[in-house]
Amino acid sequence: MATITKKELIDRIADSTNSRRVQVKRVVQQFLDEIVSELGKGNRLEFRDFGVFESKLRKARKAQNPKTLQPVAVPEKRTVKFKVGRLMKQQLGDLTGSHIDDEAGDIAEMAVTGEEDDDDSET
Repeated sequence: MATITKKELIDRIADSTNSRRVQVKRVVQQFLDEIVSELGKGNRLEFRDFGVFESKLRKARKAQNPKTLQPVAVPEKRTVKFKVGRLMKQQLGDLTGSHIDDEAGDIAEMAVTGEEDDDDSET
């Protein structure tokens, strides 16, 4: 599985639209900035057939330090959920030869702070 960077994506779009790379870069960066801004405000972003980005508040909970086995309080935090849209579901299903379940359609969950979150369960 390859990793595509923002630079590579910008180059592809610039080549396919015969646009200047600098212009495409500005548009792509503005688009990403707007997504971050709207999620930061708590808004939901819906892109028909692509998917939905939504900011959620994860409740505070008790966890356990695996090394010391001591209980640890984990504070509440905001996360971003992405639910796969129809066209992406079809494309991913075609690639794997199977269909994506609606419940398993949340392919990305990340903390707004940029920290990784090991607990994928909803509370």
